[in-house]
Amino acid sequence: MLAGEGAVAIWNDIAEAGRAEFYAWHLQEHMPERVGIPGFVRGRRYRAADSATQPEFFTLYETTSFQVIQGTDYLSRLNEPSDWTRTATSHFLFTTRSLTRVVASHGVGSGGAMLTLRFDIADESVRASVPQITSVLERAARWPRISGAHLLAADASVSGKPTAESKDRKDILAPARWVVLLEGCDVDAFGTALVALHEFAELRDAAQGRYLHEYTRLKTAWQVG
Repeated sequence: MLAGEGAVAIWNDIAEAGRAEFYAWHLQEHMPERVGIPGFVRGRRYRAADSATQPEFFTLYETTSFQVIQGTDYLSRLNEPSDWTRTATSHFLFTTRSLTRVVASHGVGSGGAMLTLRFDIADESVRASVPQITSVLERAARWPRISGAHLLAADASVSGKPTAESKDRKDILAPARWVVLLEGCDVDAFGTALVALHEFAELRDAAQGRYLHEYTRLKTAWQVG
């Protein structure tokens, strides 16, 4: 299961010229800073497992509640980016960032592989579709080599809110409104679950990515500067 009731899901590519700096900044400053925010409990970064997966990187931050990612502690970090953050993010490409509520989370723990599905559900279909998708995810979490199955719903107004960190950036795309995350022991663990999920029209054309785990940051104290 995920570690809380809120999550920040981020997909991005990196220009080759900024790759080394991205790794240094993400490990040494950015993830410690984010997980140090009150209510943030875990950060995980994944890298594409194959050439068909775009963007290359997926980062997931888990929070105790959705209110945490609407709160002043997180917003103050977004509005006071460090010089290193400005430099590192200048190399970002094709960034999608969704601030989400955890609608459903099932499973025994995190896995070394992650499947992400980004999709939309028409507003008039949410009441009927979400319980059905959730039921499939609950079953999938019990299948061999699947360790977790989660459904996230983004708040578009909060996700797209401009901040000092996002100002003048050309890489930022529209947030994904709905996200399915499947965690497993390996990238080949997701086939049966995908067949079941593709029964839903909304998921047949989902943006799909297969990722391998690179790094986890757990809750630690952090103070900028």
